[in-house]
Amino acid sequence: MWLPTKASKLRIREAENARRNRQEIIKARSIGQISRRDLLKWGLITGTGALMWKQGLNAFVRSAYADGSIPTGFPRSPLFGVLPFTQPMPRFDLLPRQSPAVLNPAPTKEANTTLQLLDPQLEGVVAGDRGPIEGRPPGPIWAHQRFEQFPPQIAFLVTQEGAKTNTVYNPGVAPEHNSGINPATPIPVRFHPGLPTQNVNSVWTFNGTVPPKLAINRYGEPVLLRHRNKLPADIRQNNGFGRHTITTHEHNGHHGAENDGFTGAWFFPNQFYDYHWPWVLAGLFSGINETATDIMASTPNGSGGLTKIPGDWHETMSTHWFHDHMFEHTAENTYKGNVAMSNIYSGLDRGNETINDGVNLRLPSGRLKDFGNLEYDVNLILADKAWDQDGQLHFDIFDRDGFLGDAITVNLAYKPFFNVERRKYRFRILNAGPSRFYKIALSDGSAMIQIGNDGNLLPRKVILTQLDELGVAERYDIVIDFSRYSIGTKVHMVNLAEHEDGRLVADDLSLAEALSGNSSDPGVGRFLEFRVVRNPAQPDVSQVPDVLIPNPNLANVPVARTREFEFGRGADQPSNDPVTASVGEWGIRDRTGQDDMLAADFGRVSAQPGSRTREVWILRNGGGGWDHPIHIHFEEGQILSRDGSLNNVPQAERGRKDVYRLRPGGELRITMQFRDWQGMFMQHCHNTVHEDHAMLMRWEINNGGAPFLRPLPTPIPRPQGVIFQAPTVGRNA
Repeated sequence: MWLPTKASKLRIREAENARRNRQEIIKARSIGQISRRDLLKWGLITGTGALMWKQGLNAFVRSAYADGSIPTGFPRSPLFGVLPFTQPMPRFDLLPRQSPAVLNPAPTKEANTTLQLLDPQLEGVVAGDRGPIEGRPPGPIWAHQRFEQFPPQIAFLVTQEGAKTNTVYNPGVAPEHNSGINPATPIPVRFHPGLPTQNVNSVWTFNGTVPPKLAINRYGEPVLLRHRNKLPADIRQNNGFGRHTITTHEHNGHHGAENDGFTGAWFFPNQFYDYHWPWVLAGLFSGINETATDIMASTPNGSGGLTKIPGDWHETMSTHWFHDHMFEHTAENTYKGNVAMSNIYSGLDRGNETINDGVNLRLPSGRLKDFGNLEYDVNLILADKAWDQDGQLHFDIFDRDGFLGDAITVNLAYKPFFNVERRKYRFRILNAGPSRFYKIALSDGSAMIQIGNDGNLLPRKVILTQLDELGVAERYDIVIDFSRYSIGTKVHMVNLAEHEDGRLVADDLSLAEALSGNSSDPGVGRFLEFRVVRNPAQPDVSQVPDVLIPNPNLANVPVARTREFEFGRGADQPSNDPVTASVGEWGIRDRTGQDDMLAADFGRVSAQPGSRTREVWILRNGGGGWDHPIHIHFEEGQILSRDGSLNNVPQAERGRKDVYRLRPGGELRITMQFRDWQGMFMQHCHNTVHEDHAMLMRWEINNGGAPFLRPLPTPIPRPQGVIFQAPTVGRNA
């Protein structure tokens, strides 16, 4: 998806003209002026969704007078003279932890249906129309489950809005732990001080600012996140891509489906949505430690001690993220900036490396606060971006294989550096997509310790010189010990995974090959520089125990059912519903009953596992020419086998997971339990381009008693208020 570095000026100009032409079509598609069916009818895309090879529309196609070799894609993102590793990497911006008393109006169990005057710029609205102030679907099915039992103790107030300068940056650490960045210095939205500032509608982030946001959470401390949509009411004001309706998925929170960010529960500009995150251990309503007697199931009490909590401590989670899940537009909206992270603290993973109470694992973090110290606990978001010749963020919806950017950013900064001390650091690494895989090594080939995979700490630490491929939405928690380096040393994180397109990794290069600079993929090579600048002021007392958090023992939990799903191309769409049904080449087949490969329809229920049951799901890749990182919402699973054998499952995959890389032609057998909460959830590919076109299915837990009666009605959002319609139900559900 990029031209060679030696492409001629004529070739670059021709490709840029093609990009502008296709951008007009992309914009029209993004704002709903045209549909995928229109593009097929006009002959502008193929049946598989790819843009036709037409000169003047596709940058891959040269005119008769174009010179040079066969191109590999679009014009490279201009760097305006910027060099790698010439800016500090910013730490995340902490969301203020506030009292729920600041919320006005106060949160309610059921959606707040107070009416407000609607902006006539909203689609389907005329002057004088009124609609609810909260976008959450109304009624008891979408009421916050167990809201009285877990009333909010902490409130996060966030907005989604266009780019603006950050004047209230709070990294949660002193400047010496943030590469010298002064938090009082205003931060405009740009990928490097030498690159152009992004226009207001080029980037849409939480609170409209950078760096990315971080929510500090603690088990036993329920949260109310009020997300207010301040995006433009005029759907056309998106700088060419992105949809102004949003729905926020806390990935992979153990809470009710009304708070899961269901793809069909979006809300509109000038509305808010209250998400209730109770932060409880799984199994607390399923007979596991219900009376909270096990000290291993505990949470910091704020004074150096522990408070016992119910549930299974083997289900303790640590590293989450939250992001948009808008139907057919997740890739655009997350790429545009709707991404944040969430650290969850517990008695086991306390975020204080000095407290030695027999429960705390004492992982690298810090010591000043009772919990949640960040000095040596660092969040990293990896995201490949591309921008046009004016330096404005660019996205292309036509390559349905997956979008690849040519500029790797860390925490939305282009190839930054980060100052470290000679001691151990923990890094929580998220691949935020939209399509690229990473395979990370250190430039000197030295070892890293992997301690977490997705939201969970592993059963045992794993020492590696190269991490496994990191798919979109996967999180790897690692520890790097910089005490082995002398002051003044520079060492880099390096990406070994080489792409030719967005379908899969073409080759995992050797470290020498990746460092050579010979790869045609601009995403290969060094992307983050560590500078060892000083000795620690205090001794490093952090630990990385051999044993971390063992998996739950499921030996006595019977398997109620086995299901089999195939993920591939050539999807059919039996529904003509203009709201719930998608048209796209990617789909999911329920092989349990040999159904057809079906494109996404959030009005169709494809699986209904019973409440308080355990199932085995077989996830199969339908082809060898692509890879899919499959995400199953709500429940963590354990991989039982890869391609028929547990021996094919590496140690770093043997913890609990929520994203499962199938690998080309591969098959996984996983097991999950369905407990504690109910409602409608999803399963989909987290290559968000595949998800949007249309590899997604709905499943639900709906037999645990009123109001959850199977099947659940499908919400249809409108500015004037959500309406409901009866779903269709797959024959094998």
